[in-house]
Order: sequence, then C-alpha cells, then structure tokens
Amino acid sequence: MRYFKPKSVTWWGSVVPLACGLFMALTPVHGLADWTQAMAAAFGGATPAVLINAGLVGIGLRGAL
Repeated sequence: MRYFKPKSVTWWGSVVPLACGLFMALTPVHGLADWTQAMAAAFGGATPAVLINAGLVGIGLRGAL
C-alpha cells in the first residue's frame, strides 16, 4: 500500500496524467481521436510518453515520502 494512496491529492495528481497518457497512447486501439486531441490540448500538447512518465515519477516520489 506504499504507492496506492487514493485519499491523497498528490496521488490523484499523478494518476490522472498517467491514465490520460495511457488513453492517448492507445488511440489506435479505441479510435477516439477527438478525445485524444482534447486531452492533449488540456495538458498543453504533451505527448503520451511525457504524461506517462510524469505520472510514474509523481507516484514514485509520493511513495518515497
């Protein structure tokens, strides 16, 4: 339970970019390109790789503290 803290705002702040990055990376599978473009615009044009890495770093830092 070290990395799973659903009551923490910082945990949610890391999980949301991670989930959005995964959703954007899987666009060829689900075909929701309009949603993917909207998410990219919401995150300032960040690529899925950047969002996934930012989410993993945030969760890792949260677990380390």
